[in-house]
Amino acid sequence: MEDVEDKLKDYEIVKEGEAEIIIHKKIATNEVFYNPVQIHNRDMSVAVLRTFVTKRKEEHKAMMDKRGRAHDKVGQGKSSGPNGENGSTGQHDETNVVAEKEIKKVADQVEDLSNKATKTPLRKVAKELKAPIVLEALAASGLRSIRYAREVDGLEKVVALDIDKACIEACKRNIKFNGASAMSKIEPHLTDARVYMLTHPKEFDVVDIDPYGAPSIFLDSAVQAVVDGGLLMCTATDMAVLCGSNAEVCHSKYGCFPTKGKYNHEMALRILLANIESHANRYKRYIVPVLSVSMDFYIRVFVRVFTSANEVKKTPLKLSYVYQCVSCDSFHLQCVGRTVTKDNTVKCAPGIGPVVPQGCSACGKKLTMGGPIWSGPMHDQEWVVSTLAEAKSRKDRYPAYNKIASVLTTISEELHDIPLYFSLHNICANVKCTSPSAVLFRSAVINAGYRISGTHANPLGLKTDAPWDVIWDIMRCWVKNHPVKEQPHDSQAAAILSKSPKLEANFSRVASAISRAQAKKIKRFLPNPERHWGPKIRAGRKITSKHASLLGPDVVNRAINGAASTKDENVAAPNNPTPETGGTATNGEDEPSTKRQKNCDDRLSTEP
Repeated sequence: MEDVEDKLKDYEIVKEGEAEIIIHKKIATNEVFYNPVQIHNRDMSVAVLRTFVTKRKEEHKAMMDKRGRAHDKVGQGKSSGPNGENGSTGQHDETNVVAEKEIKKVADQVEDLSNKATKTPLRKVAKELKAPIVLEALAASGLRSIRYAREVDGLEKVVALDIDKACIEACKRNIKFNGASAMSKIEPHLTDARVYMLTHPKEFDVVDIDPYGAPSIFLDSAVQAVVDGGLLMCTATDMAVLCGSNAEVCHSKYGCFPTKGKYNHEMALRILLANIESHANRYKRYIVPVLSVSMDFYIRVFVRVFTSANEVKKTPLKLSYVYQCVSCDSFHLQCVGRTVTKDNTVKCAPGIGPVVPQGCSACGKKLTMGGPIWSGPMHDQEWVVSTLAEAKSRKDRYPAYNKIASVLTTISEELHDIPLYFSLHNICANVKCTSPSAVLFRSAVINAGYRISGTHANPLGLKTDAPWDVIWDIMRCWVKNHPVKEQPHDSQAAAILSKSPKLEANFSRVASAISRAQAKKIKRFLPNPERHWGPKIRAGRKITSKHASLLGPDVVNRAINGAASTKDENVAAPNNPTPETGGTATNGEDEPSTKRQKNCDDRLSTEP
């Protein structure tokens, strides 16, 4: 016992959910990446994985029921054939001889099928549903794999990979620390995740990719490693690239040019989805998104991967280019493809464009073009509702329940078939007027005959199927009743307000303008639970004074001047609720999360 205590004296135990890991007490020891603020990510992943296991069983049962009905039809065909009790026994004319031969031939085939079905019971013909196998491509400390193994029922095993020797040693140490329940299910491997996935095609029901930065180099092998109908979970933390601050890098990594609009966080999700679809299409596969989340400082998507050459041909119908005005918030989408019917055959053809004139129809300024982005649905409503219900049923088992419940609630009320959103405050800034309340603006859109909803990516964001002409007409009517100062003749506000509205907006309040969650006073947007909430720094990188904005000045000073004791650091446990949200988080100011830095470019950092 004393030997164990001596070995653990330099480590401290961190508990998250049902998993426990040990991390080094010294702040300066930045070898293995552990980021406590990613608890929201891991909780959401556990909830979706539980939903996947349930859905998988339901789909298998439905398939078996379908086979059972087909088996019954074969039996009915045998009893009603010509040689059965209902068969024909009368005389036939010579003109019916051919027809009788055909009927007899079909009856023989039905009898053969029936005999085979009688010899082999349906339960033996049916493919038994095996327990799902999960692959975590970038395991680091192994926390995520341990949580999957201990918290998700029905998994066969979890394969944890990492290319860094220190990470695999830490992973093995943490697996052993969690006892037999983790050791029996988790297989750690020191290997390159890309090579491992390429050499194990279609072997994993779930593949989880959560890198430090861009996931693009892992996607080609990941879409090949997932079984047909399997789940691919992918995180991207390079938000600066995806949101348009470096368009050239975004195009090189994701094959898309981002536009600088207020919808940038949703566009980041759609860029990642389009990139995953592109990799899948190369192998006659396609994706079906079930949940796409912009949360904290990263995005995370959950997609199912299927194989179908015909469905791959429809991909252009799910992609669009974006035209963004350089002056006002107007944007327009142009689909990459369109459907053409020829000889009773539906095919895809290039889209017809451009869909917009040279200048913006609202303010007359130029338009920039971005894309292609995913313009199909980002979520599956049934999955979102099921995941939210699952989380509510086990809220005590989710350390960050408040956060994931608020995000899922907001997503469940989004218009899933409407790409991108705009900010109400920003369009009011375009015309220099005071902003109407969200309820009044929504009511005006609904009274005009269109749909409107919020978005989880921005508390002020609105999604609607109303064209921009209608939106600007509503604003013109608002300004008419709430006059603004005279604007310079060459300003965007003057250009927009100079046109007479074709629509007379009705701002009468309607009940549907308030969401159900808002009416029940359910929290939908929660503040960060602590200061310096962010991705932290890579493991292996020396902590210097320039990291004060990420870790906080106190943490940086302790790292530079020498690690303080655990008591002095006043480390908060990750599963202790914070006063602001009631959720879970470790005090990032007092204890920095760790990240690792590889020795060469092709060895990438990972996060759990």
